[in-house]
Amino acid sequence: MKRNIILAGAAAMALFAAASCDYLTEDLRSSLAPENTYTSSMGFQVGANGLYSIARSEYNTWGEEGAYMHGAACAYETLQIATDIVDQSGAKDGSLTAFANLTLKASERFVGSYWNWSYNLIASANEILIYAEKNDNWDLPGDKTKYEAIARFFRAYGYRSLVYLYGDVPYVESIETPFKLSFTRTPKEEVLGHIIDDFEFAAANLPKDPDAVKPGELTCWAAYHLLAEMCNFAGRYDDAIAAAKAVIDSKYFKLNDVRFGARAKERGDAFSDLFVENNQNRNSGNPESIWVMQFEYKTVGGGTNSDDWTRRAWNPQYFNINGFALADSLGGRGLAQIAPMKWWTGTKNTQATQLDGFSEEGIFTPGDIRNSNYNIKRNWYYNNPLVPSTLGKQCNITDGTWSSGQLFPAVTKFFYGKADNLQLTGSYKDRMKCRLAETYLHLAESYIRKGDAQSAAEAINVVRLRAKAPQVTAADIDMDFLLDERIRELVGEESRRFTLVRTGKYVERVRKYNAAIADKVNENHALWPIPQAILDANREGEFPQNPGYEN
Repeated sequence: MKRNIILAGAAAMALFAAASCDYLTEDLRSSLAPENTYTSSMGFQVGANGLYSIARSEYNTWGEEGAYMHGAACAYETLQIATDIVDQSGAKDGSLTAFANLTLKASERFVGSYWNWSYNLIASANEILIYAEKNDNWDLPGDKTKYEAIARFFRAYGYRSLVYLYGDVPYVESIETPFKLSFTRTPKEEVLGHIIDDFEFAAANLPKDPDAVKPGELTCWAAYHLLAEMCNFAGRYDDAIAAAKAVIDSKYFKLNDVRFGARAKERGDAFSDLFVENNQNRNSGNPESIWVMQFEYKTVGGGTNSDDWTRRAWNPQYFNINGFALADSLGGRGLAQIAPMKWWTGTKNTQATQLDGFSEEGIFTPGDIRNSNYNIKRNWYYNNPLVPSTLGKQCNITDGTWSSGQLFPAVTKFFYGKADNLQLTGSYKDRMKCRLAETYLHLAESYIRKGDAQSAAEAINVVRLRAKAPQVTAADIDMDFLLDERIRELVGEESRRFTLVRTGKYVERVRKYNAAIADKVNENHALWPIPQAILDANREGEFPQNPGYEN
């Protein structure tokens, strides 16, 4: 199956030869070649499965040779670091350092791997679209449109990352044979238009009833959710409002405000229940999830130990402190590649030094359940019976444990561990990629852009009501308040770099909150450089580098 998926998307890497010459030597006349695979509905389902697999491989590292491998730390953390929410901790991973320090070069690994991952997804989607036009053997009359909608959703999803990270990028709808060496950069505004067109097509043609599809399968509401985001990016605020309201008014979804699922009778709250293993899909009783990536443990088609290393990046290395032992209840085996900043977490219940001008409570108000110990773990207790002198006693978070990555306030939504294998590195917990709380915040963003603070406050208050946080008024609302609210609700789930770039707040927020790079950051850093391998390969056309970076 995995080999099928790779070959179904083989043309993806042919966008630029430098990405992977091995793909160009495959025998595409084999039984797994696209012209032999895309001859029936079953073949197109294989291709669709491949798109899902490539999409979730954004969170991969190295190891089990998944649909796409980034080959180092969790590449997704580059979208969190060098923003306003996390620092690189003392438990440094060298593959993140250039991003954290704003010393990026065009040859940096993740600069290339994110580009290649995106075009891998895009070209695989284009391949399905091309062969869908050729095929006349469908099981059901609606199958052609169904697979076109899936392909166009994922093509838009791939271009979404590209415009956020690189700005102007080549827009390609075909498979280039013979190989092309003269691509040009399509203006970002034009690419955004194509993205919106694709999400609109997907919204019009994907299934509507989320209870009538398998867990993880797309519905039109995922397309509407991302359509709202991209319309905000494009400045089409009325269209964004309409897309967000389509999801909200569908009545298929609601914010979860009651205990449910696998640990409903254990300690927790309605917010923490969303992130308990096996609670992400609708069939668990979760009414909030719109699209969930599937990573189930020991399940055919589920994840591998190299899939979704987000948990390792966010969780501390508590087990390196004498008196602690690995435990699934403490988040499993974290790496602490990043550590949350004090300005938003606060230092309540810790012995860490409070930052001047910031509250001990951080950005949370008393009673907000998103700041409870079920959701941000601040109270840590020694658990190793082999060290009886400390067993059961509290271990304090200090400046030293925080900066070293050994102990800090930890976001528990990324906790993952298995008692039968405490050495697990990856996370096999399904991942909510789109959920209703963010849809409301997309709606609020649109209203803020239109100058309608009252409507924005009403949308934000729906989210805050579930969190048991005080309601806000129009006078409280601006883009900075919304960005803080997105941290409270979505920290680590959203791609923070994308949010700051979309709202035009990247430089301002980094200068205000990220002391390590406040004096370095400028508008050029809102984009990454074009990968050097791409510039080298495109030798027959003009392909300028982004400002501020050398070729």
